[in-house]
Amino acid sequence: MSDIITPELVSLDAPLGADKQSVIRALAERVVAQGRATSAQELFDDAWAREQKDETGLPGGIGIPHARSASVTEPTLAFARLSPGVDFGAPDGPADIVFLIAAPSGADEAHLAVLSQLARSLMKPEFTGGLRAAATPADAVRIITDAITPAESPSAAAATPVPAATRAEARTATATKTTKIVAVTACATGIAHTFMAADALTAAGAETDGVELVVEPQGSSGYKALPQSVIDDADAVIFAVDVDVREPQRFAGKPVVRAGVKRGIEQPKQLIAEAIAASENPNAARVQGGAAAASASDAPVAQQSVGRRIQRWLLTGVSYMIPFVAGGGLLIALGFLLGGYQVTQNAANVIIQNSLWDLPTDDITSPLGPVGQYLGSVAFMIGATSMGFIVAVLAGFIAYAIADRPGIAPGFVAGAVAVLMNAGFIGGIIGGLLAGFIAWWLGRFDAPRWLRGLMPVVIVPFLGSIFASGLMILFLGRPIAALMAALTEGLTSLAASSAGAIVLGVILGLMMCFDLGGPVNKVAYVFATTGLAAATQTNTAPYLIMAAVMAAGMVPPLAMALASTVLARPKFTPVERENGAAAWLLGASFISEGAIPFAAADPLRVIPASMVGGAITGGLSMLIGVQSFAPHGGVFVFFAINPFWGFALAIAAGTVVTALIVVALKGIGRSTKDAVVAEAAPAAQVAA
Repeated sequence: MSDIITPELVSLDAPLGADKQSVIRALAERVVAQGRATSAQELFDDAWAREQKDETGLPGGIGIPHARSASVTEPTLAFARLSPGVDFGAPDGPADIVFLIAAPSGADEAHLAVLSQLARSLMKPEFTGGLRAAATPADAVRIITDAITPAESPSAAAATPVPAATRAEARTATATKTTKIVAVTACATGIAHTFMAADALTAAGAETDGVELVVEPQGSSGYKALPQSVIDDADAVIFAVDVDVREPQRFAGKPVVRAGVKRGIEQPKQLIAEAIAASENPNAARVQGGAAAASASDAPVAQQSVGRRIQRWLLTGVSYMIPFVAGGGLLIALGFLLGGYQVTQNAANVIIQNSLWDLPTDDITSPLGPVGQYLGSVAFMIGATSMGFIVAVLAGFIAYAIADRPGIAPGFVAGAVAVLMNAGFIGGIIGGLLAGFIAWWLGRFDAPRWLRGLMPVVIVPFLGSIFASGLMILFLGRPIAALMAALTEGLTSLAASSAGAIVLGVILGLMMCFDLGGPVNKVAYVFATTGLAAATQTNTAPYLIMAAVMAAGMVPPLAMALASTVLARPKFTPVERENGAAAWLLGASFISEGAIPFAAADPLRVIPASMVGGAITGGLSMLIGVQSFAPHGGVFVFFAINPFWGFALAIAAGTVVTALIVVALKGIGRSTKDAVVAEAAPAAQVAA
């Protein structure tokens, strides 16, 4: 195993920037400079995404930004001692000890165990004190290396690389009652917070009289499940997790306290006190028999507003639906390319009655002859079949987001019933919500132990499907179908008139560029893609809408690329210019998220400019009458866009307008954040 940290990866009291974004970026660039990662931007993006989920500042002046990233080639620690400190979100103030923990996506267990050992060491005052007193980078490396590879001793030799379960027993023999608690800790990356929370809970349990506590850290490098006998004897359970607990059914029926993993680090004694109270409260929340009970999202969701929870549920459904839309839509477009646009008329009969050895001879519409007709029919039918799943998948995974795995079957069935009732994607959304709530409600019953195993796999799917789908068929399906018919007719008539089509295109363009892949963007995209299923040769409105949505979604990344690499390079930082080069391909592929780094750094300039360009592109696409038979792919599905010149013209117009507005706004003034990033970049390069 190569050295995980070297003196070149250490920065002592050097200015890396005034905020944590600049510090993380500087450390990421240092990792790349040492040949341990291929892209500073990609590593920064992964670490920043983790930071946005939950800040990594810890009490005691510590910050541990970390990520598993495909850009990392070998596990690496980059260390910075900051003077003055930088706020990483800890409750007690800025951090002056900062580690960037960078792990490859496929890091092996030995490397992950070393990174986890560092996380444990950060809980020890002598370790952080030594780092604060280190005179040279070599001294810091020695202190860190000693911590993650301690000298061999009889006790150390017997230790396992990843502690499967750490145990703290009550130190007093005079306690009249012992409360037995089991805990599970887990974080999104499974490297740092997981083991720090385990150690904090263990230490707090050791200091609490009358408590016997056992912790199961579920890290990325694996975990060893607690003996079932230990779990069965426990009086209460603590889930300090940010991800789903593995094998949660082991804890079924136990009083449970749920919290994020960070609270396990910062407030372990409070969690233990809550667990003791739960063990004595007959009405306390309990772990259910299914996976829903142990979902990591339960704790944070309980603190979210109703609107945020509904948004999370809907976006979960959409995220699982999009692969069906993208794959199926591209196959349909390929079918049109091979078999012609009339391939829809007899594609089903062709694939059933013919084969590669018995090609069709009648009704040939393909420019490639019988072979093209057959292959085009195959591609079209596979794509159409995939598209036929989208409402059911949307409903199924909305229900999954609410009730976990027991909600999947009722949700899929409710979505299929919505299709049967012609209720469309609105019916799928309502059916998924119904199924999820019903499955969640059924899962809350305190079933007898002999019945708990059947609840998530038989009882909940059975009753959930009856109730949710029954409500759709008996009461909700027809009204929703009527609403969908009215919406379809209204949009068709709107798209049929030039003025109405332009207005619709402008609205869709604004939505696509408002949050660059966020909820509003996804609403517009789902509206367009689900409409493709209803498109026909006589009803071309869905094709017009799909073209406007795709074209507008391509504008922000292409405009940022144009502005940062061609029009005004000096007004952008080196990192932004690097992002701009990548944004050319992302934009051409219809990946709106390519503009997110620019919007995150300068939202008040980038987002309004993008919305103006998107509105122009959407309206112009509708005015020209551009149609897209594919739901994704950008310029690479040119064969499925008609006329392609109109598509390209609309995108070019919006891109140029957005780029010019961004450049003009940057010329008016620079934000504080811009200045910090611009100043931090040279410092980071010198430090590297």
